[in-house]
Amino acid sequence: MRAAESLSIIAIARLDAAGRLLDAEPQLAGLNARAGGRIGAPLAIPQIAALARLAQRLSIAISRNVVAADGEEDVELWVRAEPEIGSVRLEVSGWRPRPSWRASTIEPERESDFLRSAADWQWETDASLRITFISADAGSRYGFDIGAVLGQPITRLFSLAQDQGGNLPILNAVAAQARFHGQEAELRGTGLTVRLEAAPRMDPAGRFAGFLGAAYMLDADDGVPSQADAPLPTPGPFGGFPDSFSQRLDRALREPLGRIIANADSISAQTEGPLKADYAEYAGDIASAGRHLLGLVEDLVDLQAIERPDFTIAPEPLDLADVARRAAGLLTVRAQQSEVRIDKPALDERLPVTGEFRRALQVLVNLIGNAVRYSPAGGMVWIRLEREDGFGHVIVADQGKGIAPEDQKRIFDKFTRVDPAEPGGSGLGLYIARRLARAMGGDLTVDSAPGMGARFVLTLPLRVEAFDTQV
Repeated sequence: MRAAESLSIIAIARLDAAGRLLDAEPQLAGLNARAGGRIGAPLAIPQIAALARLAQRLSIAISRNVVAADGEEDVELWVRAEPEIGSVRLEVSGWRPRPSWRASTIEPERESDFLRSAADWQWETDASLRITFISADAGSRYGFDIGAVLGQPITRLFSLAQDQGGNLPILNAVAAQARFHGQEAELRGTGLTVRLEAAPRMDPAGRFAGFLGAAYMLDADDGVPSQADAPLPTPGPFGGFPDSFSQRLDRALREPLGRIIANADSISAQTEGPLKADYAEYAGDIASAGRHLLGLVEDLVDLQAIERPDFTIAPEPLDLADVARRAAGLLTVRAQQSEVRIDKPALDERLPVTGEFRRALQVLVNLIGNAVRYSPAGGMVWIRLEREDGFGHVIVADQGKGIAPEDQKRIFDKFTRVDPAEPGGSGLGLYIARRLARAMGGDLTVDSAPGMGARFVLTLPLRVEAFDTQV
């Protein structure tokens, strides 16, 4: 199987509550069998089994990069474990072969993580400068066949250009077994130019074993990164970042932050054995900080999306009562930790509206999360449903200190927080939530008074059903 093909495979499996493999798709079933396992027996891949146990114990979905043995080689996998009733669902992707010698050298790979984090795509070579890996989406994005260049000399893909001194930086780096940058090249057959950078990797004997590289797409005329050289869009409320800004930010930060959070949660939960209380507490703080940063990344990505002139939502029929219950369920653990109780709609309540499920859920998670954050210990957050004038309303009320009348308008502005000294997010949540509500044909409003708590109301258009007589 070619490396580019293996990256796209997602193998699904299920474990029972005792960690026994109930079923698995062929790719994962084969890996488990080669490790000595079988259907009906405990999963024989320790790294994945430990992740499944952690997800089950914490009752949350966890994603993590793992390296598992596969015969004499290693395979690098991205594993998502999601607890279900009486079982754990696994999604395993990546399937990137990883020769065993790579595990013995850490620093060059760590260096390359920083080098490549903002790159357009990534590449690797062996000691003979034959290409061993290319980012899975690079070929389709930039018009070349990954399969045709894997295993071929690097010059099959790149036409290398000399620098001002008549040298090729990549060849100088090979001779010095060192990192290089500023190697410009043409991407053969496409007319596109790139700037290449790479860090060397070494085998256990200290011999040069290839490059871990990054590629930055350039303007073919002058070698200046096309993002920086191209005219910026008309500055919008967020400053007119290029369209690719949020994609780069998301790609560069989401996965490493996810790994930090997952590992910190694992340490804090002491899944691998007892740990000093201080260390477990530090790990919990790291996980909380990681979630805060991940939330900021998500807010900035959403902000970039909603401020595009062509932003639209995908209207669909949905039950706003069900969305409210789901949002409350997602915040149950946070509420318990804050000693706050959430009074959510009863299971038999329904509120049929038109909107987009994931966006409505996003808005309600933000509202309920804020209500929990600003409620005192022992307090209550109420979620109520109403219908009026062709609209469905979800009311989220808390027992916090309330919002002064002069602040009730500006809390919906970007990067605005009434009291910056209080713990909170980026100041984007309510701005994004209102923009999403209005994009769905509704609105988001607030009613509050100092000392009396706050009531946020999400409004969406009612959807009339033949059997619905409560309009």
